[in-house]
Amino acid sequence: MGDVCAVETERGDLVVAFSAWHTLIGGLPTGARLQLRLEGGPDADRQGAVSVSADAQGPDALVLIEQAGYFALSYGQSVEQARQRAAEGLARDLFHEARNRLAFYRDAPSLEPPEDDRLLKKCASVIKVNTLAAEGTIQQEWSTPDRVPHRDMWLWDSVFHSLSMNGLRPRLAWRFLKSVLDTQGEDGMIAHQARPSGWRSAITQPPLLAWGVWENYQVLGDKACLAYALPRLERYLEWDCAHRDRNRNGLLEWFIEGNANCRSGESGMDNSPRFDRAVLLDAVDFSTFAARDMAYAASIAEALEETEKARRWRRRSRAMSVRVHGCLWDEGDGFYYDRDMDGRRSRVRAVSGFFPLLLDDVPPERVDRLVQVLMDPEWFNAPFPAPSVALCEPTWSTDMWRGATWVNTNYLIILGLARHGRAAEAAWLAEKTIAYVRKYYERFGVLFEFFDARDSVPPSACARKGLRVEPYDIRRKMDAIRDYHWTAALTARLLLDRAAAI
Repeated sequence: MGDVCAVETERGDLVVAFSAWHTLIGGLPTGARLQLRLEGGPDADRQGAVSVSADAQGPDALVLIEQAGYFALSYGQSVEQARQRAAEGLARDLFHEARNRLAFYRDAPSLEPPEDDRLLKKCASVIKVNTLAAEGTIQQEWSTPDRVPHRDMWLWDSVFHSLSMNGLRPRLAWRFLKSVLDTQGEDGMIAHQARPSGWRSAITQPPLLAWGVWENYQVLGDKACLAYALPRLERYLEWDCAHRDRNRNGLLEWFIEGNANCRSGESGMDNSPRFDRAVLLDAVDFSTFAARDMAYAASIAEALEETEKARRWRRRSRAMSVRVHGCLWDEGDGFYYDRDMDGRRSRVRAVSGFFPLLLDDVPPERVDRLVQVLMDPEWFNAPFPAPSVALCEPTWSTDMWRGATWVNTNYLIILGLARHGRAAEAAWLAEKTIAYVRKYYERFGVLFEFFDARDSVPPSACARKGLRVEPYDIRRKMDAIRDYHWTAALTARLLLDRAAAI
């Protein structure tokens, strides 16, 4: 659960809970003792009731203290720090801490059937573990994709995280969004990655923040949040348009990096074959997200009775949407593609080609064509749809955005299908998504970052920017990450939405 573990034994109960991020406290069955060792290493030095284990490769240390049937296990960057933390943990009330840790799950809705409820509670556990307290320059709770290797606060991840938190604790969902908005630079840019130290990356990420703010408002109903967000959202959208439309044609291009394994971290689809040629492209997803967020900015302005701002953002949203439909649609394939600066379409059949379904003005006949592509087993109708690139793409693989299936892109497609009245197809994709997340949760006990669309290998065997490293290195986690936050968040959102519709 990441919070509390309770195990019944013949000699009594074993109860373990976190009293802080760095300290586990617990109660032992009668006569039980603990042995501390680092994985693959010798037993820790035992000095009476205290065990000490230091990492020979770095400053990390663990200290275990046992006393009268209770224990505290603490991490520190020195033995002295770990020992002090363990002593403080041992002074805490174990059962009070356990009750506090479990309150989050008691507040979560109960679902039927039981397997849905169990999956939802697992999602809630991952969500809670990856929700962090105020620290450094981040002045309220914030969210991270996972504790290793991402650690930091990421722009589009935080929006996805907020969508599930709206159904659990909407005020906390707002704090996720505010924490990202607060990192805005003087020029209006919002970085894709930020740390409590104040460090920010030099690139951005998909502009979804206005959507996140509006969705939170639908639940929280706090106009003060809208008033805080709107000027920041406006400046951010202006920055995108000023700095990511190099050819000034009304469509946006992602920043392209020199790293062959991450040509466009800015897009969030780091190693997609869309970017293999390392050239600028009028991007389907970037332009769609921006047009959509402009429309949400207009809705926020209308709610604040700022009529002229609403009109302006509505007009700009429509203009960019028209450019998406006019320049990026391929009538022959019935699909949307990125476009080179010389006007030729890229022809890489990526999942981003479905994202214009999020816009209101998609012609009905194009919706039909996109659904046909989605249901075509040679394109996107894999055993676990929809792969990040089509199955018929020559470079298809299980390596992240080169063919694996991701829950966040499925969620966007589901929203787009529902927006255009394709409820049956939306429900089909939602059920497929829940089923495959559950399948591998029940097998491995975790929620994976991405999945093999063909379902030939488990997520733990998928590549991640290159072949898997053996043995598995918990410090790097360079294959499909376990207990990934947006997988949990959006699976929870799908479960809650399905329950509300029954």
